[in-house]
Amino acid sequence: MTFQNGFLWGGATAANQCEGAWNIDGKGASICDHNRAGSLTKQRVFDREILEDEYYPSHTAIDFYHHYKEDIALFGEMGFKVFRISIAWSRIFPNGDDAEPNEAGLAFYDKVFAECLKHGIEPLVTLSHFEIPYNLVKKYNGFSDRRVVDFFVRYATTVMERYKDKVTYWLTFNEVNFATLPFGALNVLGMLDDRTEDIFNPVDNKQERFQALHNVFVASAKTVVEGHKINQDFQIGCMIAHATSYPLTPNPEDVLLTQRWDNHFNNFCGDVQVKGEYPYFIKQYFAENDIDIHFEEGDKDILKRGTVDFYSFSYYMTNCISAESGKEMTMGNLVGGVKNPYLKSSEWGWQIDPVGLRYTLNKLYDRYQVPLMIVENGLGAEDTMNETGEIIDDYRIDYLRDHVIAMSDAIDDGVELMGYTMWGCIDLISAGTGEMKKRYGFIYVDRDNEGKGTLARCKKKSFDWYKEVIATNGKSVLEKR
Repeated sequence: MTFQNGFLWGGATAANQCEGAWNIDGKGASICDHNRAGSLTKQRVFDREILEDEYYPSHTAIDFYHHYKEDIALFGEMGFKVFRISIAWSRIFPNGDDAEPNEAGLAFYDKVFAECLKHGIEPLVTLSHFEIPYNLVKKYNGFSDRRVVDFFVRYATTVMERYKDKVTYWLTFNEVNFATLPFGALNVLGMLDDRTEDIFNPVDNKQERFQALHNVFVASAKTVVEGHKINQDFQIGCMIAHATSYPLTPNPEDVLLTQRWDNHFNNFCGDVQVKGEYPYFIKQYFAENDIDIHFEEGDKDILKRGTVDFYSFSYYMTNCISAESGKEMTMGNLVGGVKNPYLKSSEWGWQIDPVGLRYTLNKLYDRYQVPLMIVENGLGAEDTMNETGEIIDDYRIDYLRDHVIAMSDAIDDGVELMGYTMWGCIDLISAGTGEMKKRYGFIYVDRDNEGKGTLARCKKKSFDWYKEVIATNGKSVLEKR
């Protein structure tokens, strides 16, 4: 089966990883602007005060702020139907609790969306992509303070009203389920405490963390309700980091442990945002861990009324789970696991599993029965130019081709898949490490890990490959399988 007409082929980015211009035209500092660069062997450091002699990758990133016309033209040349982009909250409300929005910030995205539409590209806008104004962190400790819900909804409705005729597709919070893990709380919830030393060592108070997550759910639901009032044609989705895992063996203990992980990490947040209520298994987890979520009056109702229109997710790799200790481990999208002996791994230790994408799509569609969209998928690699100035990234083409085939197979299975935005369609800084050398894009950006380079853009071999995939609606891959 071919992909349906109107399938949304495209690519994805995030403001804090590509925009730069961190303190110009009225933009305030976001939490991401306080993160120094790291690597696989050196954790990123979070500084409460920005230091003059340290390097903060988001401050310039790839300078999309000044290159957006050039970049969007390249996406248009590839034939993108959709471009996933996030709005920097602190570019619109520099402190988060400002009385009025920053007009210069609003005007920037006016120009970006106009450029997208000029090239026939639908914007897909993430409202919060691991990003929150730093003032809301410092003054309110992020979403642990209920007042931040109202600040977010005001921001969300401000941009939805402004761009209601330019943007149809919206996502509320990126990979919100990382907040279920201690190291994921910082960027998702904007919470700090005196023990915070780096971005992988944030808040570990479960009561406070899950209460903050509840506030995020409420903020998302209120945004869905208000967004549909602004434009009834809006399509508003959630975004979950799906860390698909298999039992390492048929040992029932492995199977049970895998089920518990799947429920806690993958299913909990999706259940709340798609079904509008807390699932039974998380209530039991709360009871076992002395967590008591405070629901304000009207919270249950707003969660029910503010369910999303579609479910979007990231998928990069799979891992295994074992009840036995001492097994060989592997890396992943902030979440690792036990190594699967049947899979190959990328340079960064992420196990490549296109069949797992088909499995995941079927699992999610069976659970939720709403349209699905893959909004992050791709291969990070250390791309290098050859002697003729070309970047021959056949390894990326192989990865993407196999995942396109898996998507087609899932559609044949009956899954309703609305689109696919490959992550990092243009090289950008890594969220996990702040590196540039871990590249995903179809477009190379001359920038290194120390922030040096001309920022010149260069097409990789995969650029023309993906252009053909889009032009043929996937047939160029499926006819050669």
